[in-house]
Amino acid sequence: MRKIVFFLCLILVGVSFVVYKQVGKTDNVVVSIGATDKFSENELNDAVNCVEKSFKSYKGCTLTKLWYDEKKSDQFIEGYLKNGRGSVNGVKPENVIVLLSNFDVDSSGGDGSLNPNSTYDNYNWILIRGSKMDNWKVDDRGY
Repeated sequence: MRKIVFFLCLILVGVSFVVYKQVGKTDNVVVSIGATDKFSENELNDAVNCVEKSFKSYKGCTLTKLWYDEKKSDQFIEGYLKNGRGSVNGVKPENVIVLLSNFDVDSSGGDGSLNPNSTYDNYNWILIRGSKMDNWKVDDRGY
């Protein structure tokens, strides 16, 4: 009986390790929010939480820095609305925010689409919402 309990515990620990390794890590991310006239603190925190939640799908990656810079965000938004998905989805500029991030990729290369053992800097996350009352959702990401 003791051996069975021991092996079950060992299996549980092994499965936990595999599952933990499979999700993008956001535990120690440094978040920096610059000055803004466009968004409230709650809106910015909701955007940060949305990115952190989405990052969990980046297997084998660790989010190290996440920040909002209004000037850079506005530049990305302009391009998104003129040439990106924003040019066809009808979203209003006040319902778009861009956060920037840095993250590390382990030897697995994430899901295979990322460079193994590398760091991605200034990786952008374009979030949209239908109105101020709606939740943010990631509409695009990358460079």
